[in-house]
Amino acid sequence: MKLTNMTVCEFNEVLASNSPAPGGGSVAALAGSLGAALTSMVANLTVGREKYKEHEATMQEVLKDACDLKNKLEEAIDRDTETYNKVMEIFKMPKSTDEEKAERSKAIQEGYKASTLVPFEVMELSLKALETTKKAVGSSNPNAASDLGVAALSLKAGIQSAWLNVLINIGSIKDEAFVNDYRKKGEEVLAKALPLADEIYKTIVSSL
Repeated sequence: MKLTNMTVCEFNEVLASNSPAPGGGSVAALAGSLGAALTSMVANLTVGREKYKEHEATMQEVLKDACDLKNKLEEAIDRDTETYNKVMEIFKMPKSTDEEKAERSKAIQEGYKASTLVPFEVMELSLKALETTKKAVGSSNPNAASDLGVAALSLKAGIQSAWLNVLINIGSIKDEAFVNDYRKKGEEVLAKALPLADEIYKTIVSSL
């Protein structure tokens, strides 16, 4: 059963169990999807209303982008767990001969790389969702301003959580070029995303 098809309580039960997956990677994607969903909600509470007519074009764009990002982040919830499970299966590969050991080692390294790509994608998608949320600040229904603040916090949590998952995976990768590349890319996302999330939050707090 897909994680995204579970009820909240079912998901939390699986999460709380002794199974290592789903874990922090899937939760990071979930946090990001919740943030994007909140931004979408605020847009839906704004578009089509005469009172906010001057911001209609902006909020229509926000609505479209937030919905798209929400869907992509939801998809990553299951994909993160699936890539982790594949790595665990690889560890069961035979290692009786030198050839088997080499094949197993190569597969493990490829598995860790795949497990790095998913949380990094979550970071990128959540940054885009933050940028979309920023467009809504000052242009959306002020009665839902607090929801934009929660969106920013959820997206920030998703980004930092996904970064932890990038770090733990690249720690097991021997390809230095790959490791250095994704460490640099991840730090670049953080440098853009964290100040932006804080800016949105502070702006919302000052408006309440």
